[in-house]
Amino acid sequence: MAFLKSIKPVYYLLLAIPTAIIASQAGASPIFTFIVACAGLIPLAGLIGEATEALAVVTGPKIGGLLNATLGNAAELIITIVAIRAGLLDLVKASITGSILGNLLLVMGASLLLGGLKNGAQRFDRAHVGTNATMLVLAVVALAIPSLFNHTLEGETLPLLTTEYISIGVAVVMIIVYGLGLYFALRGNDKTALEHAGGAESEAPHWSVRTSVIVLALATGATVWMSEILVHDVEVVTETFGLSEFFIGLILIPLIGNVAEHLVAVQVAIKNQMDLSLEIALGSSLQIAIFVAPVLVFVALGFGQYLNLVFNQFEVVALIAAVLVANLVAADGETNWLEGAQLIAVYVILAVVFYFIPA
Repeated sequence: MAFLKSIKPVYYLLLAIPTAIIASQAGASPIFTFIVACAGLIPLAGLIGEATEALAVVTGPKIGGLLNATLGNAAELIITIVAIRAGLLDLVKASITGSILGNLLLVMGASLLLGGLKNGAQRFDRAHVGTNATMLVLAVVALAIPSLFNHTLEGETLPLLTTEYISIGVAVVMIIVYGLGLYFALRGNDKTALEHAGGAESEAPHWSVRTSVIVLALATGATVWMSEILVHDVEVVTETFGLSEFFIGLILIPLIGNVAEHLVAVQVAIKNQMDLSLEIALGSSLQIAIFVAPVLVFVALGFGQYLNLVFNQFEVVALIAAVLVANLVAADGETNWLEGAQLIAVYVILAVVFYFIPA
């Protein structure tokens, strides 16, 4: 009984993994299989995060920061790579937008709301959090450039692959900047920059290197398997519920891939650790923008497909608005529950609008 009490509730969802495998092999309802595969991915994302943090503790601040920066969004990266291989490029692009919006509006909003209700007005290091917020503005501007180019010259006679080549160029620059940030941190005895690239650490489990590597390998393999099952049934789910790949990628995939990290951000906010909570929300968004998105462009090329960074006008406006709101929150060094409620309200409004946008 004591052992069962020590298990985090989210890990009971690991039972969904064999259920999804059996359902897939037995030809069960695609809707049921899709739901249990989604449920199985939630604890797997948590295990990948905990294994990475456990390794980070053992390897020291520099290598540990590098691990966090590289594997901070591993689960979502795996899901989107599987989706690229299946040709679901609209879902993949939407998941990039959805991850950034989800972290900045839903996660940050829930953290401010619940933390404020528990602790009243909460304060944080304005300079430290503001660095991430400012970097995120620059990253989203870079992401928006191919979209602005495409929409500005829409209808003009342009070579077919012009937008794709621009996206590749932007991806190269962003990966170089990301690499320079990691190099600066490794050379400068400063773990802060690495945390900015990969999100802040939470309380890491006390695992040995061997245990951490085994858990990381098994969780990664299981994530690939669950992702295959999920992606296989996406088309049936969209037809059954009248949803678009765009909406599933925007709302569902980011929540599944990051729910464990999202829960940590909210939990530490309730404990009045707003610096850590905001680091998780902003750091995860930043990693999606300057690492995951560019990497996916080249992953798609590896599969013989072009994944451009062209988002619709409403996505671009939503992204810019979200990062501006994040900067406003970070500007005064203080938060309250009303700000959190307002952020969640904006996210819900955007979700409603995105529901009616065709793929």
